[in-house]
Amino acid sequence: MGLDLDYIDGQTPLDEDEKEGLLIPTIATRSELDEFEQQNIEQAIAWSLRRSFKADNVFTEHFLRTVHERMYGNVWAWAGEYRRTNKNIGVDKWQIPTALRTLLDDVKYWYANGTYSPDECTIRFKHRLVSIHCFPNGNGRHSRLMADIVIQKIFKHPIYTWGAANLVKQGDPRAAYLKAIGAADAGDIKPLIDFARA
Repeated sequence: MGLDLDYIDGQTPLDEDEKEGLLIPTIATRSELDEFEQQNIEQAIAWSLRRSFKADNVFTEHFLRTVHERMYGNVWAWAGEYRRTNKNIGVDKWQIPTALRTLLDDVKYWYANGTYSPDECTIRFKHRLVSIHCFPNGNGRHSRLMADIVIQKIFKHPIYTWGAANLVKQGDPRAAYLKAIGAADAGDIKPLIDFARA
């Protein structure tokens, strides 16, 4: 039968090869997929809450890939692997490693030199990370968990509320989130910081 997915505004479609990476063959609908992914994500959040992290470890490709694998490794065979196809968003697939190294160098500099406030540093990192779009799926959720890890474990501030809503579902909170992302794309990071703390 196969996985038949409907996509809402802002979601990146999976190609057929990526769908073949589904580790749970009984999943057939978006709601079933969302449920299994959410269970896996909650395990990743619990893992992150039980640990201490240092900036030198967090701001690495290895850590970014590890977090994605922990979030999706029970659902997708390609969890933690960079995408091999181009999408409707993100850099060209061949540019992912270079763009990511540049971002990690930038955020290490911002952190070491206090270039931005903790919230601005973290949300700029989150925004650039999701803009690169490293993985076939889950980039928004991955970038939000990474932001929560950075703000809580590195800066010792409370995690974000992200509008206290399920941003995977269509609705006003998702629309507000996408609008804030659009503002950040245009160079205004403040609406995304405000949304993260809303």
